[in-house]
Order: sequence, then C-alpha cells, then structure tokens
Amino acid sequence: MARISAGVATSHVPLLGVAVDQGKTRDAYFGPIFAGYDWTKRWEAEQKPDVIVLVYNDHASAFDANIIPTFAIGTGEHFKPADEGWGPRAVPDVSGHPDLAWHIAQSLILDDFDMTIINQMDVDHGLTVPLSMMFGTPAAWPAKVIPLAVNVVTYPVPSGNRCWMLGEAIRRAVESFPEDLNVQIWGTGGMSHQLQGQRAGLINAEWDNRFMDSLIGDSDAARRIPHIEYLRETGSEGIEMVMWLIMRGALGQRTRLLHRHYHVPCSNTAIGHLVLEPD
Repeated sequence: MARISAGVATSHVPLLGVAVDQGKTRDAYFGPIFAGYDWTKRWEAEQKPDVIVLVYNDHASAFDANIIPTFAIGTGEHFKPADEGWGPRAVPDVSGHPDLAWHIAQSLILDDFDMTIINQMDVDHGLTVPLSMMFGTPAAWPAKVIPLAVNVVTYPVPSGNRCWMLGEAIRRAVESFPEDLNVQIWGTGGMSHQLQGQRAGLINAEWDNRFMDSLIGDSDAARRIPHIEYLRETGSEGIEMVMWLIMRGALGQRTRLLHRHYHVPCSNTAIGHLVLEPD
C-alpha cells in the first residue's frame, strides 16, 4: 500500500523564488537562508518520494474573491506555473498523480470533508517556491505533486483542529491506496508576518519557534491554538501556519525531528523549515 513516509514544513516567501531564478541563492543576503535547505536537498535525493501532497495557499492566481474554496485538491495531470503579474516563473510544469488524487478526494469526501475538486489550475509561488527550495533547478520536478489549496486569505479560515483532522484523514486515504508509493506531505506558508497596517513587518521569533517545537514529539496542543492568537502574536498573515497542521496531523501520534532551520530576516518575515517523520 501507499504510505506517508515524512512531512516537510517550509515558508514559501515569493522572494526566494526570485533568488533562485536570478542565481542569487549564495550571495550575502540569501546564503544563510538557502544553507538551511542543503541538508534537505541531500535527504530528498536519497528518499526519492514518488508523490508529494503539497499543502499551500493560492494568492489570487487560481481563485479570487468570487470563488473561495476552504479546501481544494488538484486532480489534474499537469499544473502550469501561474503568472502573478510579472510572468510565470521559469520552472518546470508540475506533474500530478490523478489516480491517487481522485482516491484521496473520494476518501476525504466519504470521511465528511467537503473538498473542492480542481481538474485544471495554475499554481503560484505558494507551491513552486517550496519545490525550488527542496529540489533546486531540475529540468523536471523529481516527484509527482498533488496540490492541496487551503483558504488562509479570506476569513473565515479553517481552524487548526480542522486542519489537523484533515491531515489525519489524508493519512487514512493514502494508506488505503493499493499501489506501493512513497508519499510525503508538505505544509507550507508562514512564519509570523504582516504585510499591511501599523504592524507591517511584524516578526515574532519566540512564538515561531515555540510553534515549531509543538510539532515535534507527541503533543497535539498546536491544533487548539485559536485564530485570535495567530492574529495577535504572528500578524495577519501568520494564520498561514495552520497549513503546517495538516502536515503534522498526517504523521500520526508522534513525530521525530530530522532537520530544523529558522532564519531572520527574509523579505518582511522569517524562514521556518522542519523535516519530520512518523515515530
């Protein structure tokens, strides 16, 4: 059967895509950021995942204020990089895994999750930047990708508990798929940041690291963090971290830390990165 072998969490700051595309990943500013991903690049090359369920949020590329799905799963064969206003990134198209994606969609819906099914959409930096951070600049991405988009842009957004439960349901879905597949689940977004208003530029490194601590081991306290705490402590965009909880919920009762990286600054936020495995 298919299995979830590991979980990866990472920020998906769009500036990192610019650094990759312009060959600046080792300059004075970006070098310390990208150095924290060197271990993961080597590890991913060894692990060779067949499929990645990549949890991210769309930034008004595939969806807009007219249609706001809480949870949407991409079931297509291919997904092109989105044009976010300055042309699509010069990165490979994303190859999906329709058989597994449709299986997960059916399993989740029968598990009482109301999923939006997307057969065709473009994917923006929320999905392509994590791929660049983990795989560099290959001619083709080395794994199939199932996009799972979460609304963390327009309130109401799903609770941390609901996201954790979705991760648990994804694990059940994957484990019921008969093909032998090495599946990873990635949670992206965050860390603390606010893009507008009087608190623009807010970074709360203490809270960020406490949140990362909470995903390691057997605690499930993070699933009960209320929205108001994310807003108060991490700014208006810090709510993106609920997407990490989908990854954590999919890893089971206990996790073991394989790699950790945190760096300030990157653009107007911090970089957070974890690699976990079920323990």
